[in-house]
Amino acid sequence: MDELEVQVADTEREREDAFSVRHEVFVEEQGVDESDEYDAYDETATHFVAYDSGEPIGAARLREYADGVGKVERVAVCASRRGSGVGRALMATLEARAETLGFVTLKLHSQTQAADFYRSLGYERHGGEFEEASIPHVEMRKPLE
Repeated sequence: MDELEVQVADTEREREDAFSVRHEVFVEEQGVDESDEYDAYDETATHFVAYDSGEPIGAARLREYADGVGKVERVAVCASRRGSGVGRALMATLEARAETLGFVTLKLHSQTQAADFYRSLGYERHGGEFEEASIPHVEMRKPLE
């Protein structure tokens, strides 16, 4: 990785970059229907995009779920970049922004295969396994410091 940069996707171009990563990972790679991948929350959520030397390689979004609770969604890293710290960098930037927005807790629906990654970041599993977009998930939560 040459130059990893994670930022809030403030411009239309940056949002398009985040959406392109989500499309590659969720729609093309995992077979999620586009109608499930994109929703009304995309209009109001805070989006994040990770770049390596200007190339979009990761994305995530954060939205208000309840008073003081933020929901982390659509965390995606291009297959060729997984395991290289992109996901950790995305989550660190997202969590820092969540704190500035006043969230005291974050929750997310992790694909079951990614639960260990989130556990390593301090998220704890809540409840049993369930399906979203035909993929097994678990709910996880983390209090922010």
